[in-house]
Amino acid sequence: MPREVIHTDKAPAAIGPYSQAIRTGDTVYVAGQGGLVPETMQVIGPTVAAQTAQVLRNIAAILEAAGSDLAHVVKVNVLLTDISTFAEMNEVYRTFFPVDPPARMTYAVRDLPLDVLVEIDAVAVLPG
Repeated sequence: MPREVIHTDKAPAAIGPYSQAIRTGDTVYVAGQGGLVPETMQVIGPTVAAQTAQVLRNIAAILEAAGSDLAHVVKVNVLLTDISTFAEMNEVYRTFFPVDPPARMTYAVRDLPLDVLVEIDAVAVLPG
């Protein structure tokens, strides 16, 4: 099955040797996203809430470029540098997935690139 590299300027450019996403068949694999503003490549703000919202906006933009959307996300992984911010992340997360949220795993990690507080990756299917 062929694989297609997905890229959009509406999400942060990759900061390493990886693609924003790969689409193969009816599945889209979105690389881990931090709370970076695409235009400046700067972290949006110092809170998990602000960064979570930006991460999910970035994922939504990548999915749009791939022909999908947040409603078609089936699995996510969330990385937090401080597990005590889990509730704060959840408050924002639930606004992006208000109905039938995807399967999810959340991990506490020591550090993330560019000192972001949260990173999220996603797997989605194409509509239809």
